[in-house]
Amino acid sequence: MTRVVHPIEQESFRRLRSRLDTTALPPLTRAVVERVVHSAADLDYAADLVCDETSLADAHTALHSGAPVVVDVEMVAAGITRRETVCRLKDATATPDRTRSAHAIRLAYEQVGPGALWVIGCAPTALEELLTLGAEPALVIGLPVGFVGAVESKAALRASGLPAVSNVSEKGGSAVASAALNALLYHPHIKENA
Repeated sequence: MTRVVHPIEQESFRRLRSRLDTTALPPLTRAVVERVVHSAADLDYAADLVCDETSLADAHTALHSGAPVVVDVEMVAAGITRRETVCRLKDATATPDRTRSAHAIRLAYEQVGPGALWVIGCAPTALEELLTLGAEPALVIGLPVGFVGAVESKAALRASGLPAVSNVSEKGGSAVASAALNALLYHPHIKENA
């Protein structure tokens, strides 16, 4: 099914591109950067995001081949269009040693196993937990927001060597995390032997 783009969205992207030149970026990186900038109306994301085109290409293939999508919170799930997601936050409990978000990530991994796309836009502890699991993800979109742990968890993600989209500042959140995944969903997928 072809996605119909509303005229308001078309105009918004036209204005974004009049203020931000992304033409030198590789196609999937460009799609992610533009969609994240658009979701936050924040041009600074263009310099703040860290993307790798090869990782995005592999994730794009996995996503369009049906790999599961796991989110840390329902707000991220609500922003992802055209795809079912797994969110186990309602089933999770906090302990003195573990946040509810971290437990939810563990429960989700037990459900989906390796090869999933993980979209974390709220809790740094969710991203920290994912990094302990040996999850072998197709991609981690690690864009948690906040003044406590967000920068550190995203730095740990980049240092892990896992295929990832992240940013270097405290900024992030559900809207930008879901926007990064939507960029991959909306980008055309060319089926082999089609």
